Amino acid sequence: MPKIVTQNRKAFHDYFVEEKFEAGIALAGTEVKSIRQGTINLKDSYCKTDGKEIFVVGMHISPYEKGNVFNKDPLRERKLLMHKKEILRLFNEVKKDGYSLIPLSVYFKDSYVKVEIGLCKGKKLYDKRETAAKRDAQREIERKMGRD
Repeated sequence: MPKIVTQNRKAFHDYFVEEKFEAGIALAGTEVKSIRQGTINLKDSYCKTDGKEIFVVGMHISPYEKGNVFNKDPLRERKLLMHKKEILRLFNEVKKDGYSLIPLSVYFKDSYVKVEIGLCKGKKLYDKRETAAKRDAQREIERKMGRD
C-alpha cells in the first residue's frame, strides 16, 4: 500500500486529468530524508520532456536540517525514471495543443519514492465554475440523504 506524502490539489482544479502515469525519481539521499519528513511542495510544478528524458520542474524539496554540505538546491530539475516508449508517447501527446504533464502526487511504494504524473488538458474558467457547481450539488445531495 503506497504511503502518500503530498498531493497537488491545484492540478485537479486547473486541469482535466486525461491519463495518469507512475514514474520513479532520481534523488539525493538528503532529499529522500526530507521527503520522509513531508517537506515537499508540488504547487506550480510541471514536467518537461525532449523525447528522450523527462524532468520535473518547480518541485520544492526543503533542505534536510542535518544534511549540511550534502543538501541540493531545493528547486533543481529532477529526472523522472520511465520507460523510453512511455516517454516518447508522452512527448507526442504534449506536442498536441493544450496538453501538459503535471505531477499529481508523490508517494512511497515500498522504499522507493514515486511520482504520479498526469497528462492534463487545461480548464477554461467556465469549466472550473461547472466543476465547482457539480461538487456543491453532490454535497447537497449527500447532506439531504444523511438527514433522512
